[in-house]
Amino acid sequence: EEPFKPRVEGKVSMYVCGITPYDFSHVGHARAYVAFDVLYRYLKFLGNEVEYVRNFTDIDDKIIRQANEAGETVESLSSRFINEFSLDMDELQCLPPTHEPRVTEHIKHIIELITKRIENGHAYAIEGDVYFSVDSFPEYLQLSGRMFGQNRAGERVAVDTRKRNPADFALWKSAKEGEPFWESPWGRGRPGWHIECSAMSAHYLGHVFDIHGGGKDLIFPHHENEVAQSQAAYPESEVKCWMHNGFVNKDDQPLTIIFFQIISLYHPTALRFFLIHTHYRSDVNHSDKGIENASQRVCYIYETLYDCEEVLSKYHQEGISIPVPDKKHNLVEKHHSKFLKYMSDDLKTTKVLDKSFMKLLRTINSDLDDLKICWYCFLCSCASNFQKLQQKLKQQQKKQQQPQKQPVDYIQDLNAMEIEIKDKLSVLGLMPPSSLAEVLKQLKGKALKRACLTEEQLQELIEQRTAARKNKQFEVSDGIRMHLASLGISLMDEPTGTIWRPCEPEWPEESGS
Repeated sequence: EEPFKPRVEGKVSMYVCGITPYDFSHVGHARAYVAFDVLYRYLKFLGNEVEYVRNFTDIDDKIIRQANEAGETVESLSSRFINEFSLDMDELQCLPPTHEPRVTEHIKHIIELITKRIENGHAYAIEGDVYFSVDSFPEYLQLSGRMFGQNRAGERVAVDTRKRNPADFALWKSAKEGEPFWESPWGRGRPGWHIECSAMSAHYLGHVFDIHGGGKDLIFPHHENEVAQSQAAYPESEVKCWMHNGFVNKDDQPLTIIFFQIISLYHPTALRFFLIHTHYRSDVNHSDKGIENASQRVCYIYETLYDCEEVLSKYHQEGISIPVPDKKHNLVEKHHSKFLKYMSDDLKTTKVLDKSFMKLLRTINSDLDDLKICWYCFLCSCASNFQKLQQKLKQQQKKQQQPQKQPVDYIQDLNAMEIEIKDKLSVLGLMPPSSLAEVLKQLKGKALKRACLTEEQLQELIEQRTAARKNKQFEVSDGIRMHLASLGISLMDEPTGTIWRPCEPEWPEESGS
C-alpha cells in the first residue's frame, strides 16, 4: 500500500473497464461496479472532483455471435443489454459515471492510435489485420509480473501462424463476411479488444491519469496489453494507480448467476451490503446464508433509523426544539474518525460495517428505549407508575455510570447519531432512495417470497398461533413459531398484538461430509 496522491490536487481521473453487452449482467459485474462506485463516492466525499469513465465494448465476437443467433443487428442487441445494465446499476444504487463511451463511437481515435504504433515500429499489418509486436516492447509483462513461458497461445491470445511472436495481440481485425466493419488504412475491419480502452481513456482523461480499475482477471492480458500499446504510442503514458477487485465465487469457482435472479429474492441493497462486506480486493464467497445475513443486517439498520425518525418527528410535532450541540456527541465524533480511518486505508468497508456502524446503531436503540421511559414519566398521571418508570431509568443509567438524562438530551444525541449514520450510509451507497417505510415494506415482501408465503397465509399462521396460546397449546404455538423461524420469519409478541420481521433462517447443521 502507498499513499494516493492525485496528479492535480482536488481532482481525480478514473477509468474502469466496462462490460461487453451481449447478455444480462451477472453478479460478477455487480461486484466490480459496486466496488468502484464505493471508491467514486468516497473520493467525492473527501471533496475531490472526480472524472469517472466506464466504457461499453459494444463490438465484439460474442456480440456478433449472439446477434446472429437472435436474428437482430449488433447495434440493437448491444443497446438492449446496455439499457438492461443501466437499470441493474440503478437498482444497486451505483452513481452514473461522468462518461460512458461506446467503442463504436471512437473508431477514429482507435485508428489514429494504431497508426501511431505502426509508425513507431511497435505494430505490423498482415493481410488486413494489425498486431502489436511484444518483442518491440521490452517492458512487456511489467504489470502482471508474468513470464513469457506462462503465456500459452490460444488460452488468452488467439493462435495465428502469421504472427511474429505467438504472444502478439490484435489491434485491428479484418472484416469477415456478414460482420460489421469500418474503413481503415488496412482495409475494412474492426478494433481488437485491448486497443479500445487505451484510445478511450486517452481521449477522456489524457495519456496520464490517476486510477485504472477492473476485475483481477483483466490484469493479464487486457491491462498488460493496455500498458504496452499506450506506452508504445506515447512513452509518457502512465496510470498512477491500478486497482483490481476480486471475484464472486462459489466452491472456489467464479459465479455467473444472473443479477435479476438474485434481486428477485433479495433486495438490491442487501446484495450491495453483501458485496461490500468483503474487502474489494478479496474474493466474495457466495452463499445463501451469507446473503440472508446481509439482508437481515440491512433490515436492522433501516428499522433502527425508521424508529429514530418516528421518535424525532413526534418531538418536532410537539414543538420541542432540538438544539444542535456545539460539539458532537463523543460517540458520533469517534464514529466519524474511524470511518475516515478505515475507508482511507484501502477502503476497509468490512471494518466500517462490522465495527463502528453496529456500535452506533446499538446506541441509538438503547437511547430510544430509555427515551420511551422518560416520555412515559412525563405523560403518566399516576404517581406510582411515574415512580416505577423513573426508578427503572435511574437503575439503567446507574449501570452505565451516567447522570440522569432529560428527554431533550436524548433528542440531541439521537439527532446527531441519525445524521451521522445516514451520512455514512450515503457514502457507501446504502441509503435507500425511497422512504425507510417503503424499503422496509420491500424487504418484508422479499422475505415472504423466499418463505413461499403470502401476507394472508402468514397472517393465518399468526392467528393460529395466537389461538393456540390462548388455549394453552404451547407445543402447537411453539411449533408454528419455530416453523416460521426456519423460513426466515421472526415473530414478536407486543402489547398490541404479534408482529413479524425478516430474520436469518435457522439453517440445518452441515454434515461432516
